[in-house]
Amino acid sequence: MRYAQIIGTGAYLPEIEITNDMLREQLAHVPGYVDRMEANTSIRKRWYAPDHWATSDLALKACEKALADAGRKPEDVDLIILGTDSPDYITPATSVVLQHKLGAKRAGSFDVGCACASFPAGLAIASGLLATNGNLRTILVVGVYMMHKLADPKDPTVFFYGDGAGAAVLEPSDKPGFLSCAFLADGSYAKHWGVFAGGTAEPANEEALAAGRTKVKMMERYPPEVNEEGWPKLVREVAAAGGFKVSEIGQVIFTQVRKQTIDKVMAALGLDRERSHCIMEEQGYTGSACVAMALNDARRLGKIEPGSIVMLVGSGVGYNQAGVAFRWQS
Repeated sequence: MRYAQIIGTGAYLPEIEITNDMLREQLAHVPGYVDRMEANTSIRKRWYAPDHWATSDLALKACEKALADAGRKPEDVDLIILGTDSPDYITPATSVVLQHKLGAKRAGSFDVGCACASFPAGLAIASGLLATNGNLRTILVVGVYMMHKLADPKDPTVFFYGDGAGAAVLEPSDKPGFLSCAFLADGSYAKHWGVFAGGTAEPANEEALAAGRTKVKMMERYPPEVNEEGWPKLVREVAAAGGFKVSEIGQVIFTQVRKQTIDKVMAALGLDRERSHCIMEEQGYTGSACVAMALNDARRLGKIEPGSIVMLVGSGVGYNQAGVAFRWQS
């Protein structure tokens, strides 16, 4: 039997600090908004890449760190799976741009496009490919986010968007490794939040540009139940599929958008709060990257012990949700 095992992780947080005080000036036309969001989410700052960078540049930094952590080189990589909803281009795929920048000349590549659920989805896909394809050995999975460049700087939702990237290197092992995965979706929410012009539903044109439809917008707020009920359901489903109890989870890492939601979900699951690592307070909401970045940070802080069960749960617009569990080997 071949099981996928995570043998290295890495993350990259860019250097331009954007504090809440800076956003209070930027969003002065929405009095009190930053104060409310700070209290509601616990986000105090976020970080931006230089203006001339693209999403693939962020991904490159995280991948280099993950490969170094795993003791691998770009030429060892067989496949790159990249998850984002802030791509370099509509087409070609950002993963193939990254493949060239990384110098992973042997690697194939593809993108995963389920927003902030993309990293756990990518890990599940990589695990299945490693289990069933003996010609694949080293797979690089990366989640990356640069949504602030697709936002109107006067739109209040810029409060959330921070740039960042996180990556993991997976290889086969004769013991798990990968345990199980599960997915949830509800496309009735597809019009709530997104970039609604620039694709085939509405190609970019002067009218769309003038109306701001080529920028990311929240059209309607998601009800809290999407995550407060969806995350516990997903955790229980992943645990049942993997043959372990929820109480056995060592760390469960959720999308890093609202700390109070994580508090409620952990209480609903009957898990101690310290078993869910958070980074959004100092890093902002890094979307497709946040689960990978939080995983790397938890490892760095010694919160993930060999032999423990680690679950990753991502939740993105659409909505899409994905969960994956591993027994940590390294």
